[in-house]
This record gives sequence, C-alpha cells and structure tokens, in this order.
Amino acid sequence: MIDAYAIIDATWPAAEYRRAGGFLIRDGQGGGSRVSCATLEVPLEQADIPAAEAAHRALGQRPRFMIRAGDEALDAVLEARGYEAYDPVRIWSAPIAAMQGEVPPVTAFAHWPPLQIARDLWTELDVGPERQAIMDRAEVPKTCVLGRKDDRAAGVAYIALYEDAAMLHALAVAPKYRRMSLAREMIYEGARWAVEAGAERFEMITTLANDASNALAESFGMEVRAQYHYRRAPEVA
Repeated sequence: MIDAYAIIDATWPAAEYRRAGGFLIRDGQGGGSRVSCATLEVPLEQADIPAAEAAHRALGQRPRFMIRAGDEALDAVLEARGYEAYDPVRIWSAPIAAMQGEVPPVTAFAHWPPLQIARDLWTELDVGPERQAIMDRAEVPKTCVLGRKDDRAAGVAYIALYEDAAMLHALAVAPKYRRMSLAREMIYEGARWAVEAGAERFEMITTLANDASNALAESFGMEVRAQYHYRRAPEVA
C-alpha cells in the first residue's frame, strides 16, 4: 500500500519544501498545520531541532512538527522543550468499492476547476483562499465535488489522486444541510470520479475530535491505517 504521508504531500502540497537539521520543512503560506510542519528524515540523534526552528521562523511560521508512528523519541524531546501537543489525526482507508453508492439526480457533481459558487461556499465554511491555493497547486488528477440540496449549493469537497489512492480533503457542508446524507452522497460522487481516474483505494483524514467525520468513515467500513499529531513551539510573548 502506498505510504499515507506521500499521498498527503502529493494531494495537499506545501508551497515549498526545504531541508534543515535533518527535517523536511514545509512552507504553508497560511494553509494550516499539514502544509506548515516539519517531519523527521534522519535518526533523532543526527537531527538538529534548532536548525529546523530557525528555518520555520525564516518562513514567518511558528515552529511545529508532525509526530508520526516511530517519532516517539522526538515527541518526548519536544515536550521537554515546552512544545504543545495538538490535533491528533487519523488517516482512514478502504477499497474504492466500499465507497460506491447511488447519487440522487442533481445532488452532487464532480468538476475542475471549481465553480465560483464552490469557492464561495468553501470560504463561507472556513476553507479560505490559503487552503484553496493548496488544491490549485496540486499537480495530480483532482476534482471538486459540489453538493446540492433544495436547489442550492450546500456542500463542497476536494478529492485528488496519487498513484492508485484517492484522498478526500476539505469536505464541508453548510450547517442547515448536515445530517441529511449529503456528505455521503458527495463521497459517492467523488468515488465515482476516482474509479474513472484509476483509483483502487479511497482515503480520508479526520481529527480525533471530529465525531461526525469519524462516524462517517466508520459507516463506510473504513479502517484507520495511520495516526499522527502535531507539536508546536510555545508562543513568544
């Protein structure tokens, strides 16, 4: 199976990557932790955390590190340096066949580039221009799925393909239309597009605190195949 973190970097890419102190540093340009974190690339005893911190600050970013399986020693070192742990995350995966289902007429459709109404809805639902720029710069097959209820735009999602895995990002549904199966129907449409694009697996990322997204993944029979969290430097007074 393709490395989960390679899928993330391909489908949700940082604006720039650089190396410092044995870490890969991502320049997120305001797009959130996933594109603004450092990941360890060498054994910890060879790593230089201050060099990574300096590289972050040169980019105007608060130093932060993604802690993956196997990074327990780094996690402990950062905790001792006063770094705060936050946003535990799950990466879910299932065969693409598990994500198939019927989409009612005019409920969801896949397209690229996103219609302006889709971009406006993302912005309204806190997926702003900085995160939309991440989607735009991904150099892989990709689509926007626009969901509709009551003859209006009600949900939007981004799905991108890396090798044979389709990854769901930025799924957002307007509050009025939640708990009406729209997210499920949008995933069905996204999975239909993904099959045509050559996908064999479907993946999604949820935070541990997002009960609705975790329940949605479980309802499809998806399994957790990786977990990570972040550590960020203390804020400078």
